[in-house]
Amino acid sequence: MSFRLPATLLALAALLFATPTPTIQAQSAPAAQTPPAQQTKPDQNTDESGPQTDNGPLVIRKKPEDNEPPPPPAPAEPTVKNPDNETFSLRVDVPIVNLNVNVILDKTHQFVPGLKAGNFLVLEDGVPQTITSVRMTQTPITAVMLLEFAANSYYLINDMQNASYSFFRTLRPDDYVAVVTYDLHTHILTDFTNNRDLIAQALQSLTIPGFSDTDMFDALYETLDRLSRVEGRKYIILIGSGRDTFSKLTLDKILAKVKATPNVTIFSIGTGALLNELRGGRGGMGGGMADLNYLQAQNQLKTFAAMTGGLSFSPVFQGELPDIFSQINNSIRNQYVLTYRPTNTKNDGSYRKIQVLLVDNEGHPLRMQDEKGKPLKYSIITRDGYRAKLPVE
Repeated sequence: MSFRLPATLLALAALLFATPTPTIQAQSAPAAQTPPAQQTKPDQNTDESGPQTDNGPLVIRKKPEDNEPPPPPAPAEPTVKNPDNETFSLRVDVPIVNLNVNVILDKTHQFVPGLKAGNFLVLEDGVPQTITSVRMTQTPITAVMLLEFAANSYYLINDMQNASYSFFRTLRPDDYVAVVTYDLHTHILTDFTNNRDLIAQALQSLTIPGFSDTDMFDALYETLDRLSRVEGRKYIILIGSGRDTFSKLTLDKILAKVKATPNVTIFSIGTGALLNELRGGRGGMGGGMADLNYLQAQNQLKTFAAMTGGLSFSPVFQGELPDIFSQINNSIRNQYVLTYRPTNTKNDGSYRKIQVLLVDNEGHPLRMQDEKGKPLKYSIITRDGYRAKLPVE
């Protein structure tokens, strides 16, 4: 008994001394682990998830593409770089001619629809061409009203105003028109616009003329030069007596300019026809017409129109104007567009003469007739030629 009692006491003492040890460690553990936990808070904010990933330097740190090699480029067409590291492509310019053609009945001035590619025969310098396509279009117009407004005759001014207002009434909302007058100088009353009010104001301003001289050649040259910088098909409605007094240009030079300006069609309305009839063919234009015959002046207007595929008129009475501008509208808005590749592919700057004929399926001249079987005469209106490009163009 005396031997076992101390052993029991020793066991109890060991239990008593052993139990406080974990209690002390548990109480002291938070104090020892707290500083590391507080130090890891900044590291917890560096997690790449959560709303703070786009703030501060984290956005810069997250961009991997700064350290990664760029992806391989996609296959591309071979290019050649010039010394300035600018790319350019090589283009082969194959000549293509687009020819605007109108076919109008002589009696009714109606446009003839329904023609096919086989009905057209195009001769370039007398050589037949192969037409690749034929289409019929009806498009808005871009036109310049080039008006003679000079202090030479009230009758000429009255004829010009009547003709210009008649053309104004035929305009549609999507037509663009500029109004230009000429005497000794050229005056732009309004640039291209589809605002009918502006066009009307420009025409209404023609009340007091200035000079009595009419430099038609210079005015037409300036107008053609401006239109050469306008895209698309353009038209000039030239209304005047046809005479020219002190232009710097000669007739040959203005004809060369007309030939060299592409995509421009001129329609001319001669003024003074009634006065010419009343005064026995002297033109009725005062002393200015003593040196220039009235018929010669009108012939100049007809030449400008014929060279560009337009029409020329010399109305005697005002009542003719509605029908005249109806013909002009039919010619402008309805037309065939023929496309062909010329057999002469030289870029030599030469002028190529063009002739367009209508043929039937057997190559004979096309004959038209009305419902009663009576033959109908028709006119083919187109340019008489074009100028080929130069090698440097």
